[in-house]
Amino acid sequence: MTRLSVNINKVATLRNARGGNNPDLLKTALDCELFGAEGITVHPRPDERHIRYSDVRELKKNIKTEFNIEGNPDGKFIKLVEEVIPSQVTLVPDPPGAITSNAGWDTIKHQDFLKDIISGFKKSGIRVSVFIDPVEKFVEAAAKAGADRVELYTEPYARNYFATREEAIAPYIRAAKVAETSGLGLNAGHDLDLNNLKYLNQNIPNLLEVSIGHALICDALYFGLENTIQMYLRELK
Repeated sequence: MTRLSVNINKVATLRNARGGNNPDLLKTALDCELFGAEGITVHPRPDERHIRYSDVRELKKNIKTEFNIEGNPDGKFIKLVEEVIPSQVTLVPDPPGAITSNAGWDTIKHQDFLKDIISGFKKSGIRVSVFIDPVEKFVEAAAKAGADRVELYTEPYARNYFATREEAIAPYIRAAKVAETSGLGLNAGHDLDLNNLKYLNQNIPNLLEVSIGHALICDALYFGLENTIQMYLRELK
């Protein structure tokens, strides 16, 4: 079954809105694990507007499932990841002021840069995933750069799902096949929810992991966190 990694950025956003520690980010992460999540994802940004670097260190000490740290590999991010040693680092090319990630790497243009970053993380024993659009040549170039996995950026799929889901998923199927022939593991994330997740999972071969945050936390406001995680897990069976 495809693994569910819960992105807890939005929990940190809520906490930071009032200061203090309510909701408790660490307790939320541990509860997500208790309720069935198979991974925890965080995306610390330079301004620490949601996940703080201190959160990353505390989470690493306490969570038992896979820990995935996403982010743009600037010097501060690289230092944090090499200190914490998560299960996986996902390289995302978002500028410092981005509200959310909105594009993947051009792995051809940035081949040399990515190769150096990936090599350094792999020497530390960290699995490396590269966030890309579902473009076959970018998948191939990610493999050449030494990545272990690619994470397909699924916002275009989610945006077009209700209009024409067969067309929306077609480039992802092609990209997934190239990933398989290139020896890459396959992740997916961004705007996945209870409406579009099952269809993606049923049609993408060898999908190992999805990272879901915003929609899952929004659903938890209505359904409760435990029930929501179970609902997402059922979509992945």
